Amino acid sequence: MGFDVELLLLALGPVFVLFIGAEALYYRKHGILGQRFCLRDSLCNLALALLHQGADKIAWLLVLPLYQAVYQHRLFTFDASWGSFLVLFLAQDFLYYWFHRASHRVRWLWAAHSVHHSSRLMNFSTAFRQSLMYPVAGMWAFWLPIAWLGFPPGQVVAIVLLNLAYQFFVHTQAIPKLGVLEWVLNTPSIHRSHHAKNPRYIDHNYAGVLVIWDRMFGTYVEETADDPCDYGTVKPVNSFNPFWVSLVEWRDMLVHAWRAPTLKGKLIQLFAPPERAERDTLPDLRDPDTAPDPR
Repeated sequence: MGFDVELLLLALGPVFVLFIGAEALYYRKHGILGQRFCLRDSLCNLALALLHQGADKIAWLLVLPLYQAVYQHRLFTFDASWGSFLVLFLAQDFLYYWFHRASHRVRWLWAAHSVHHSSRLMNFSTAFRQSLMYPVAGMWAFWLPIAWLGFPPGQVVAIVLLNLAYQFFVHTQAIPKLGVLEWVLNTPSIHRSHHAKNPRYIDHNYAGVLVIWDRMFGTYVEETADDPCDYGTVKPVNSFNPFWVSLVEWRDMLVHAWRAPTLKGKLIQLFAPPERAERDTLPDLRDPDTAPDPR
């Protein structure tokens, strides 16, 4: 299953490029291409995707033996059926919600995930904006329960990749709200508000594929026309260099932890919610006035 899905994702590559091109043409037709796209930003996104893919491949090679060991002590053995696939899909999407939520509420995880939020634009190429540091942050650990439940490591990798592939299509401003689908699925409207740094939207809508988890656990917020989304991170990243974009929050976090005078303070800097850690720091290491505006 893992091999087949990798072939599917390879085949989806041209589809992703086609969607990016169609989105750009749509914005050009409406005279807003310069407001929604920036070549340097999109090239940075592409470079980040390639770095992420390389790091992800290495990480899976290293941790698959651990997944195999956990799988040997599985609770159940699932047959190859649509029912088993549904259980696998729901389990991974549920765990993705908690991974995503933790990535906003634990600074160690935010150091990696902040890369995805660091663009001040929102278009299909933003989906490529991923961090090569996810393996260091420990993203892989969130899927271990699926192997323990009874799914082989190859199927775990496959369902994670499928979930991420779906999420490409929610990174756009070109698609309006989708009616009744907004109650069940993660949609472009729902994900736009997730990427916004407005006080109304920040730290909401953690859905991967299904938004039902946000509705169940109180983290859903609706995009509204009277509060347009303002994209990017509260602390702007002052570069289009993919390596700097990948590492700047790690630098900030580790410097703040080093400067903290007590063990408790160091742990706060590493593992508290980002805003709690920032509140307890010495002066900020970044100059918010020098952030490049791609628009």
